Amino acid sequence: MLSQQPARSTATPIGIGLRTPHVAAMRTTRPALAFLEIHAENYLADDAALAALLEFRRDYRLSLHGVGLSLGSADGIDADHLARFADLADRTAPFLVSEHLSWNVAGGVYFNDLLPLPYTDEALAIVAANVERAQAALKRPLLIENPSAYLRFRHSTMAEPEFLAALAQRTGCRLLCDVNNIHVTCANLGLDPVAYLDALPIDAVAEIHLAGHARVERDGATLLIDDHGAPVADAVWTLYRHAVARFGTVPALVEWDRQLPLLPVLLAEARKAEVASQQVLVPDADAA
Repeated sequence: MLSQQPARSTATPIGIGLRTPHVAAMRTTRPALAFLEIHAENYLADDAALAALLEFRRDYRLSLHGVGLSLGSADGIDADHLARFADLADRTAPFLVSEHLSWNVAGGVYFNDLLPLPYTDEALAIVAANVERAQAALKRPLLIENPSAYLRFRHSTMAEPEFLAALAQRTGCRLLCDVNNIHVTCANLGLDPVAYLDALPIDAVAEIHLAGHARVERDGATLLIDDHGAPVADAVWTLYRHAVARFGTVPALVEWDRQLPLLPVLLAEARKAEVASQQVLVPDADAA
């Protein structure tokens, strides 16, 4: 049985990622959604895109999701990038701001990927310092997203959920629980996804992500790739229901970034998230 359950509500805020191919359809249809998430870096230097975003801001709450702060970098956060990020947050007034537990900058060189880091006391100190600096600039708590893993470092001294819990305790940050990433990581590394989820501190989780992944067969082994290019898998829906039972009605987002479908397909995935949440929170209700 789960302990220390959060107080129950019956309305989980469900959102989708706002992507450029869907902007025209979103502008004309204005579907019923609790919020939209945008990748911050797409709006830091594009005034036209920002103007369009501010139009949506009149009708939807926004979640600002960063991919370039490089919170795991030993060099620290780039001051100019952080200033632009904070300015965007001031202009869009998002209700959530999030980034990844990863790094992608070293020696002034930016890598086009979210790279892993070992889970050690030294790495924790580096990430914590960067998170605290980001939160000071943003003037709000930052949500930290668990990554998808394809390897593990031999010299890690703690498990990923333990590292995230320690980071939240040390900095006051919150956690973005990506259940697809948990599924991918645990499938690739032979871990238990339910045990991973149960190891996250309940009070720290402030958002959930859902997405699709790819399955690659190579040399007789299966590798899952977090590519955000497919519908949410059945196993991830099952894990999401467990997350709802554990964390309650925290906002949930459906991500789809590659091989984008038409907007109605993405909205149908959001509706599945709504139904799945209702099935957990109000099991006797008709969620059809």
